[in-house]
Amino acid sequence: MARRPNEEGEWRWLFLVGLACIVCFSIYFMLSPLFATRISADWSNGLQIAKDEVVEDISGCCKGVEHQELWGAVAKWGTDHLVNSSRECCQACKTMCGDDGPCLCNSWVYCGDQQRCGDKYRQCWLKKQEDMFSPDIQESHSEVYWTSGLVYGSKGIVALETQYGAIRLKLLPDCAPKSVAYILELLKLRHCAGCHFYRAEGRGVAWDTEGRQLTKDITGPPYAVLQGSLEAQSFAFKELPLEACPMMKRGMVGWLGGGPDFFISLANHGEWYPKHTVFATVIREDMALVEKLADLPTTLNVWNGVKVYVLNENVNLKVTRSKTT
Repeated sequence: MARRPNEEGEWRWLFLVGLACIVCFSIYFMLSPLFATRISADWSNGLQIAKDEVVEDISGCCKGVEHQELWGAVAKWGTDHLVNSSRECCQACKTMCGDDGPCLCNSWVYCGDQQRCGDKYRQCWLKKQEDMFSPDIQESHSEVYWTSGLVYGSKGIVALETQYGAIRLKLLPDCAPKSVAYILELLKLRHCAGCHFYRAEGRGVAWDTEGRQLTKDITGPPYAVLQGSLEAQSFAFKELPLEACPMMKRGMVGWLGGGPDFFISLANHGEWYPKHTVFATVIREDMALVEKLADLPTTLNVWNGVKVYVLNENVNLKVTRSKTT
């Protein structure tokens, strides 16, 4: 997945090249191992993905945020509900929040540190947030020994509003809790100035309408992707950690690196596995709008040696609560 060039980074690189030309060969020879080490470290970090972040299917996710305690109305008391892991606690909540019927549990709190938890060890509290998009966070810092998570079932739908219509997204807090927490912060903003789509590439002849690959070799472009940024000018963005990285399928929404650049995949991309955190999926009926945006007028450009199609005019967007489910 190509990222927009960083102009500051390009000037820094040119400066280093110029400096290398000025200094003598012996000094350059002494510094070259440092450059090699830095490059090797960056490459290694890109490949060392935690084992629990590599998942082939998002249905298997059950993650929470460590050192965080959520409050809320109790659906099941932890004093009478002991389990062996945060995952078990999450799964217990999921059983009370199916796709059909009411969601009786949309958050959970687990204590898994035997030494620090004391008599609260293994307690699993199942709770119901009054507003699932604004969870009641009691404490969130390194001294908190609880792990908490959200469960949305089929309910957690937000929208990316554009002048062409709204793209509804089903958030995945059980796969990417920290990414979803950032999206919830964007929901609080009256405006999302700076949030926009800037790259648009349809499926071409390489993929069918279900995202299945039709040709053996795909050179691209197009790469079947709608790409943009969710960096709001009024909100300080902090790079997000890598979370669940499933097999990329049509309709999945993921980050480039740690964000804020993101993309919607218009096709299945097995070659991108496991590289990108997926924090949402597009509601199936709204993929038609994604396809429409991918067909807007573009201009061919080259980013870091990769040919891409950039929108002639950016499409501004805002993150809102979905008016329909």
